[in-house]
Amino acid sequence: MNTYIALFRGINVGGNNILPMKSLVEILEGIGCSNIRTYIQSGNAVFQFKKENRQTIAEKISQKVLGHFQFEPKVLILELADLQVAVKNNPYERKDGKALHFFFLESAPENPDLDGLAAIKSNSEEFKLINKVFYLYAPDGIGRSKLAAKAERSLRVAATGRNWNTVSKLLEMVGQK
Repeated sequence: MNTYIALFRGINVGGNNILPMKSLVEILEGIGCSNIRTYIQSGNAVFQFKKENRQTIAEKISQKVLGHFQFEPKVLILELADLQVAVKNNPYERKDGKALHFFFLESAPENPDLDGLAAIKSNSEEFKLINKVFYLYAPDGIGRSKLAAKAERSLRVAATGRNWNTVSKLLEMVGQK
């Protein structure tokens, strides 16, 4: 059995796409996952599952949610090594829980508009793209960041962001902290 991390996009936000974590656990159990743990309502799950293509796992989960809740969430599946590498490659010494963000990307961007992002970043913000992770340090808050709002469009690849607090908790959940 392999350890996987599922990162959901756009669930339980603003009263839309409601997916209770208890129901998510039942869905994951229904496709054969074990040792399932969830973290906060925005959709983070750690589980064990047979070795399988990550995209296939994501599709199975999305289809089960669609069947039960009538919406199909975007799910990004990471392997434990992906999370470990993302943390190891973090270019920022700062560990400000809510200011440091990891945007996990569906694939490595082929032609990202990094100059466009540099042009809109605030003076206090910093960013770096390393392989399939876009790191953003936004000390004034992610909600005010024009850079955060335009990151996915400028990177030209699907992304889902998590702050340092969440990344740390996911590591803890898989016994790596």
